[in-house]
Amino acid sequence: QLQLVESGGGLVHVGGSLRLSCAASVDNFKDYAIGWFRQAPGKEREGVSCISRGENIHYADSVKGRFTVSRDNAGNTAYLQMNSLKPEDTAVYYCAADWYYCPVTLETNYWGQGTQVTVSS
Repeated sequence: QLQLVESGGGLVHVGGSLRLSCAASVDNFKDYAIGWFRQAPGKEREGVSCISRGENIHYADSVKGRFTVSRDNAGNTAYLQMNSLKPEDTAVYYCAADWYYCPVTLETNYWGQGTQVTVSS
């Protein structure tokens, strides 16, 4: 059973950077697409980025040019590098997984526990 654990969240000032990690407990990690989502208070969970098995990459318009998704299949870990952070990036960030291809949808069964990112102005 695939399990995902996020880490790397925290408090950062406007314009700062954070790198989130998503560690997976499965041997065939390379066969999963990994999606990054976020949920701000009072708002619906939204997709931020996705990296597929073949490393096709997608970003939400709101983060293009600021966020970079990557994966290390040998280390069973995906990353979300977040630069030029804005107050509106404040949210709980989740990674999720699904078989092979993006998008990873909200209906997937594989979610991490979430990590809080707070951007102060």
